[in-house]
Amino acid sequence: MTIRRIEAGPRMSQAVIHGNTVYLAGQVGDGATVAEQTKDILATVDRLLAEAGSAKSKILQAIIWLDDMKNFAEMNSVWDKWVDGPNAPARATGEAKLAAPQYKVEIIITAAV
Repeated sequence: MTIRRIEAGPRMSQAVIHGNTVYLAGQVGDGATVAEQTKDILATVDRLLAEAGSAKSKILQAIIWLDDMKNFAEMNSVWDKWVDGPNAPARATGEAKLAAPQYKVEIIITAAV
C-alpha cells in the first residue's frame, strides 16, 4: 500500500495519505482571536483535504486543543458553522500549552479519502 505525503518537510508533512485514510498534522492559524485562528485553521483543513481527495464530510475524527478551555464557546461558534452537521466526526477537545504563545487553537484531523 502506498503512502503519499503533502507538503512534506524535513520535520513533518502537513498531510499523509495511506490507503483510504488521510492524516493531517496539527493545524494552527493566524489571527488575534480564537475565532480568527479557528477560521484560518478550518480553511487550511479544507484545502489539505481537497488536495488529498477528501472533504469535511469525510472527517472521521477531530482533536482540538485550546490554550484555555474558557475559549471553548468561541471556537465552537466557528466550528458549528463549518462542520458538516449530518456527517459530524467523533471529536475531543482539551486544554494544552501549545507550541508558541500566539497560538490559541490547534486542530488535528483524520479523514477518509
